[in-house]
Amino acid sequence: MEWLSSLATTDKAIKAALIVHGVALVGTVLLALDQWRSESETKPPQPKPQYITQDTEDALKLGTLDTLLGHYNHAIRETAVKIVCDRAVNDKDTLEQLLWGITRPNYDERNKNLRALAVITDPHSLEKLHTWKAYAALVRSLELSLDPDQEVLDHDDWDEYPLRDMAEKLCLMFISQLVNTFDCEKLVKAKFVEKWLSKQNWGTTEDERQQNFSAYLRTKSNRLAEIMSSIRQSPAGREALQKCGLFPYPDVEDSEPDDDDTRLVERFSVLFPETLDVSNLDEDHPTRVLLRSFQTTSVLENQRDRNQRHREAMVLNDGSGPVTSDDIIQRDPA
Repeated sequence: MEWLSSLATTDKAIKAALIVHGVALVGTVLLALDQWRSESETKPPQPKPQYITQDTEDALKLGTLDTLLGHYNHAIRETAVKIVCDRAVNDKDTLEQLLWGITRPNYDERNKNLRALAVITDPHSLEKLHTWKAYAALVRSLELSLDPDQEVLDHDDWDEYPLRDMAEKLCLMFISQLVNTFDCEKLVKAKFVEKWLSKQNWGTTEDERQQNFSAYLRTKSNRLAEIMSSIRQSPAGREALQKCGLFPYPDVEDSEPDDDDTRLVERFSVLFPETLDVSNLDEDHPTRVLLRSFQTTSVLENQRDRNQRHREAMVLNDGSGPVTSDDIIQRDPA
């Protein structure tokens, strides 16, 4: 019976070996089929990133841009808008046409050109508006937006700026950005204070106007207050505010009469002893006579320098009336 038990054990071993070999064969076939399928699969090529160069932008025609502006893809539409705006802001004729449009008496035309100007400009192209013509056009547009029924600006507890006309706020937005980025000198030379700021309803008397103007600067934090603050910090701006009665003149009653002589002594300190006291000298004293001659010479030199300067002027008139002194913008050389 031993041979029967030996045969049964051998038969089990053979069956186990066959099962193992069968499973290995099936796994090998499946692995080979999977690898063959992976190699036979055709994958679509990955798109390579492509960038639009300046030459490509310049080659796009207006008809192509018009089609791209109506494309269903938002990214394509946005790129087309950016190209159109860049072309407009860098085209001198287009920019001058928009600046001319914001000075038109017709409110709708003026507002349409202001909105277009706001669309095509950004912080990088703001320098295109830092010109005499742009400042003069913005001031003229503000002048056309004056409200004859404006209430007195004497409210310290609320801000009237959000209630201003949209065309007026767009102009003030441009001016605020220009003043904060550059300076207010060209704005002052364009007579912003005389033509628009002084015509705001600050009050009737000069004291009331100055008090309301000062209170507006102290209590408000809008764009107009920023522009006013920048103008007040400028010497030319303070002079314009003083001429329009919005800022008081400096009090000179308490100034000492010997200040000019003292400054001259400090300037020519090599010629005078350190212990010299100008206030104790008589009018006929040789030192005072010498100082007066220095002062006269200094005034004559300054006058001669001013007469020798090359001055530039620009006349801005839309043809609706005769040319007046308000239409002439004169620029001092730097």
